[in-house]
Amino acid sequence: MVETAGGGPGDGTAEVLDRPLPDGVRRRVVQIVSDSFGGLTVAELPAQLRQYARFAPNRRAKFAGNAMAAALETDPLFRQRIGEKFREAQPELAAALDSGSPPPAADPLDVAAAAYVLRPAGWVKLVTAAGEEAQRADAERADEESRAELERLRAELAQAREHTRAETERLRTELESARKEAESLHRKLRAALSDVKRGEAALRKARGEADALRGEAQAQVSAAESESRRLKTRLGEAEAALEATRRAAREGRSVEDMRVRLLLDTLLDATQGLRRELALPPVSVRPAETVDAVEPGRMTPKDIAARALSENDPAILDQLLALPQAHLVVDGYNVTKTGYPQMPLEKQRLRLLGQLSALAAQTGAEVTCVFDGAELAAPVLLAPPRGVRVLFSKPGVTADELIRQLVRAEPPGRPVIVASTDREVADGVAKAGARPVASAVLLKRLS
Repeated sequence: MVETAGGGPGDGTAEVLDRPLPDGVRRRVVQIVSDSFGGLTVAELPAQLRQYARFAPNRRAKFAGNAMAAALETDPLFRQRIGEKFREAQPELAAALDSGSPPPAADPLDVAAAAYVLRPAGWVKLVTAAGEEAQRADAERADEESRAELERLRAELAQAREHTRAETERLRTELESARKEAESLHRKLRAALSDVKRGEAALRKARGEADALRGEAQAQVSAAESESRRLKTRLGEAEAALEATRRAAREGRSVEDMRVRLLLDTLLDATQGLRRELALPPVSVRPAETVDAVEPGRMTPKDIAARALSENDPAILDQLLALPQAHLVVDGYNVTKTGYPQMPLEKQRLRLLGQLSALAAQTGAEVTCVFDGAELAAPVLLAPPRGVRVLFSKPGVTADELIRQLVRAEPPGRPVIVASTDREVADGVAKAGARPVASAVLLKRLS
């Protein structure tokens, strides 16, 4: 049993620590007090520590650390009781400290904390040495961390240098690529300028060819009279075919019979129209009449050429619809979306069909308006206006294909006019013998 706080000069109670307790030693001292705290009764505890008597050791060390350290420093009796509990828990370390030779393998912080609690002779030196050892360990650890940080920074610097070198090389490569691309663009620009010059030369050549074509057109007008004589011959043949068709009609009519009859009616109306246009007198041919000359009241080729109209002139549509048995096929949505695309589809259809009905009444021509069925979410309830046939394409069939079917269904020789701006439709119906006109021309005529 050690002496009390008032012991003789042989113990270390008279020694005084002239510096603050090192943090590491202080934490170990608080832990020793917390571990020994539970072995004391409430009466044996200082008044300021009794409220922590029921705390767990970890919670005591956390919440009452400062109070326990202060009580241990100022209350010798409390320190003696804690020392007795520590001797019971670690007798070997306590005996070694009492003998003045602490175990060399023990942790210096544990030795210093035990010496601070037990206060053997020379405990101040043990605490001071433990603090210096902890400072050296902290310094070594900080030095090691500094070395590791330095190595890390060196590695990052080397990596940054390598990245900079790679980025510089990449930028040089991109610069070289951009320079080559610029040179290529300069070459293309020079080639484009050369193409423009060739295009201007081709334009001048095309204008010359157009002038030549105008001359040929005048020659073709003069050939129209010989064509009228050929039509008379065909008329005789058509009349004979008509008689044969009438006989066949009594046995039963077919689609081909209808097409032949329609063609014959077209030829007859064309002949009558041509007769009215040429205004030929009903006299027989005389030898003197075969001499090439201009008769009074007759139009010369120059007069006929003066009647030529521009492709964009709405009057050309009136001339086409004035042909006998003319059939006008209209690409509905192509016309409406050219003229008034901002309107809903239903109002587009109604407006166009109303205008086509008035056109049919004025010209007497057959009019068929074709709409694309793919634009419809449901069947359309529509009463076709007078004089206009309204058709919608079936599922899987476009309006363009339906227009081509209508043109192919007509007999060769019947004048069929197709109103559409679609180049594919115009080219297709032209190959089938129909006459395409732009949607804008029809819109001008309707307005």
